[in-house]
Amino acid sequence: MNVEATRDGDAAAAGNEAGPRRVFGITPGGEEVERHTLENGRMRASVLTYGAVLQSLEVSGVDVVLGCDTLDDYLTRSRYFGAVVGRYGNRIAGGRFTLDGVTHRLPLNNGPNSLHGGPGGFSQRVWRMAEVSPSAVTLTYVSPDGQEGYPGTLTVSLTYTLTGDALRLDYRATTDAPTVLNLTNHSYFNLAGGGDVLDHVVRIDAARYLPVDATQIPTGELAPVAGTPFDFTVPHRIGDRVGDPLLGGGYDHCYALDGGIEVTDPASGLTMEVTTTEPGVQFYTANLLDGVATPYGRHAGLCLETQHFPDSPNKEHFPSTVLRPGEEFASTTVYRFR
Repeated sequence: MNVEATRDGDAAAAGNEAGPRRVFGITPGGEEVERHTLENGRMRASVLTYGAVLQSLEVSGVDVVLGCDTLDDYLTRSRYFGAVVGRYGNRIAGGRFTLDGVTHRLPLNNGPNSLHGGPGGFSQRVWRMAEVSPSAVTLTYVSPDGQEGYPGTLTVSLTYTLTGDALRLDYRATTDAPTVLNLTNHSYFNLAGGGDVLDHVVRIDAARYLPVDATQIPTGELAPVAGTPFDFTVPHRIGDRVGDPLLGGGYDHCYALDGGIEVTDPASGLTMEVTTTEPGVQFYTANLLDGVATPYGRHAGLCLETQHFPDSPNKEHFPSTVLRPGEEFASTTVYRFR
């Protein structure tokens, strides 16, 4: 099979037709990657089975997420664009944690730490498209016991739903042995549909954020944002403070949420409101994109990764991320546009 021809032809067809599943490409291991396009009138979204990626999200004709055109780019040039990261999104210090007296060791893929579930995390796996309708799709993945060092066989589902003026993400998971879990979507948003996001205005309803050490592991403190460049309790333009030395190169910090999040682009006039059942959000301003190794340049998008706190398995006073047999993990995040 000519993979490139199949990828280009079917991906293009998927971009012009909502509903049917389309072949997006074939992984080096021979797994077929599908693409499905949802549509509800005002909004249109394309979802891949590779990494459960949100490839595109068109709102009133503007594609507001960064995506790649080919599977090769997702395999080699993506920085988690639109992907679901897990089994544990964000960082675990030293790539290790202890659960019920047993220490588990994880691959190190971010300096001395483990990031986003390791190099073979959920963002690198092909999920199964389980249920499909014109406005919703459910993807599932079974992570075997010991994958990337995590205990327990974990069964995960994610449903993307277009409803009115919103995209809703519903996560569910069960396990056959105690484990830790922190799922999030790593979409980069740009409400202008291009350029950078420095003119975007952000409000985050959070009076506290998590200071980090030199390797971006939380110190354990929940510090007040008042009087710091981390304060988005009133709206601020990203570019006004993104270069502040206290940020260490840009925003890449977790906030302890008190409410929702709002982002506005003055040029397009679009506003995105984010609500979630999660206790935190990682606000990231694409500081490491360079336009060479990656398809997009620095500050081309912003991430709002709704999640539990980084390194929670090693911080007993943080909200627990432990999932046990007989329990169901459930999480919902909604992106609403106006």
